[in-house]
Amino acid sequence: MLKITLKQLQYFVVVAEQKSFAAAAKTLNISQPAITSAVSLLEERLEVELVLRHHAQGVTLTTAGQDLLVRSRSLLIHAKELEINTIDLSEKLHGRLNIGCFPTLSPMYMPKLITNFLNKHNEVDVRLFEGKQKELINGLKNGEYDYVFMYHVDSTHAFDKDLEHYSLQRSAPHIIVSPKNRLSSFKNISLKQLINFPMVLLDIEPSNEYFLGLFREKNLNPLIKYRSPSFETVRGFVASDMGYSILITQPKLNYDYNGNPIKYIPIKDKVELGNISLTQLQNRRASRLMKSFYEFTINNFIS
Repeated sequence: MLKITLKQLQYFVVVAEQKSFAAAAKTLNISQPAITSAVSLLEERLEVELVLRHHAQGVTLTTAGQDLLVRSRSLLIHAKELEINTIDLSEKLHGRLNIGCFPTLSPMYMPKLITNFLNKHNEVDVRLFEGKQKELINGLKNGEYDYVFMYHVDSTHAFDKDLEHYSLQRSAPHIIVSPKNRLSSFKNISLKQLINFPMVLLDIEPSNEYFLGLFREKNLNPLIKYRSPSFETVRGFVASDMGYSILITQPKLNYDYNGNPIKYIPIKDKVELGNISLTQLQNRRASRLMKSFYEFTINNFIS
């Protein structure tokens, strides 16, 4: 006989998310003693402390609580899917997907991919969340995201063994310059040729480490003049002839927000390719909806 119930797990998840019994009770529209009792009973039956109670300062999760939070979210999603599929035995997909995406990838790929998926499965709710690499990985581990889209480079980024990656596209980095820049006359450029020119660095992890690593591998030091975590700000500085940059993502429009042109030039050196991956938590049991999105992405990401 089961020692715990889905309701207890639901209450625990809301307490963890709200970081407070009082806030969780308000969210669930139940009394605080009821939710406190449910979590206490859950701890008693699992024989482990899940939350640390701080007087007048809410709660924090223990290590066991953090682990249970991830598992509980997954179990509650499957329970909901089971309920929906039992009510509607048709082949239609239902439910919600939370997708995380690295910000430089999102505008180029996500609108088309998600729109096409929803056109095929119009009763599904897909939510998109942009974030830095560490935020995306933490979101997967915390059960906040079902999948994330992000960059990784095999030799320079050691990824967590808890994650599983599917390579969607490998792309070579390229140099961007203003047509006014002296470098624009070259058909291709070596990294050594760049070191005396000002660089505009896309300063967001892991992109910054990847681009600087291209120079380090050849014992070169670029002359960094401007830094920005914004892809379009970098392109704007380059289009204004304030320096060159190195990027992987290549929009079809070769000008910035102000209409100033940008030129793309291949790198002459042999460099490691950037890799766009669809990433998920390795031990998470995928729902039917998740599997469908995974297969759709693999077949349609580049089309």
